[in-house]
Amino acid sequence: MQSGRVLVTGAGGFIGHHLTNFLKAQGFWVRGVDLKEPEFEPSRADEFRLLDLRRWEQALEATRGMTEVYNLAANMGGIGFIEHNKAVIMHDNVLINIHMLEAAREHGIQRYLYTSSACVYPGYRQNTVDVTPLREEDAYPADPEDGYGWEKLFSERQCRHYLEDHGLDTRVVRFHNIFGPLGTYEGGREKSPAAICRKVALAADGDEIEVWGDGEQTRSYCYIDDCVEGIWRLMRSDHREPLNLGQDRLISINQLVDMVAGVAGKRIGKRHNLTAPQGVRGRNSDNTRLREVLGWEPQVSLEEGLRRTYEWIEARVTAADGALARAIA
Repeated sequence: MQSGRVLVTGAGGFIGHHLTNFLKAQGFWVRGVDLKEPEFEPSRADEFRLLDLRRWEQALEATRGMTEVYNLAANMGGIGFIEHNKAVIMHDNVLINIHMLEAAREHGIQRYLYTSSACVYPGYRQNTVDVTPLREEDAYPADPEDGYGWEKLFSERQCRHYLEDHGLDTRVVRFHNIFGPLGTYEGGREKSPAAICRKVALAADGDEIEVWGDGEQTRSYCYIDDCVEGIWRLMRSDHREPLNLGQDRLISINQLVDMVAGVAGKRIGKRHNLTAPQGVRGRNSDNTRLREVLGWEPQVSLEEGLRRTYEWIEARVTAADGALARAIA
């Protein structure tokens, strides 16, 4: 069992909530911080604080007395949200990350993790569906996702400079499409696996669901349990350069719909909305360095991860429908 006092920011969100549970199981004392508490179950954090890390004094308060920081706090969502909220995303997230790094430096934090994104990779490397898997060094020359990707890339560099100039022992992880239960599945901030699971759960056998774009755009998807284990392994390693964390199995959105329909046991048609946001044409993770650095790679298959995720979302949708029917009656 581990000892120490660790801070998880963004602990009210999807990955932060799962990470809090994982770190508690490892034996850490955990302080969770967010603007909101977890939506679907109570936090297991020893202490949960509602703080706004865009405010310098509250970032200082969050880091006080901690030995390690896992900084997951961010204003973000799926492609629809990040396409239409660039100014607020850059404003909020740059403030959060600058404040957290400086607060960690001031309080003498021993190790600091920043959670970045595959959105830092250049658009010119992601313009075909059979995209070459992205290596960590492919982030430059820079041309990241407008808004969200630029903010992530800037904050990666700031971590590097705090390591070089101040000796803050930083780690940077680049997430590739993390999904699983206890995540947002409606409201506009959900990612594609959750959105598709919700649409299929609401559909009857033989129905059509809307698919953004032509559905041929490709991605890889990593299950949440592998994500939090990868974070843990990176923090225990000596690797200080950005590291991909994701699966390296490339599939199209159309294939993803078919897989979820198979889990649900439904025949589902696709109605393609060519005017909806769809992001880059193709994106996949090169996991060569992940395997070299951590001696490990994600273990949960896409099929198994989708089964667990669909069952959780389907149960939520069914419960909500039942509650609505009872209210109308």
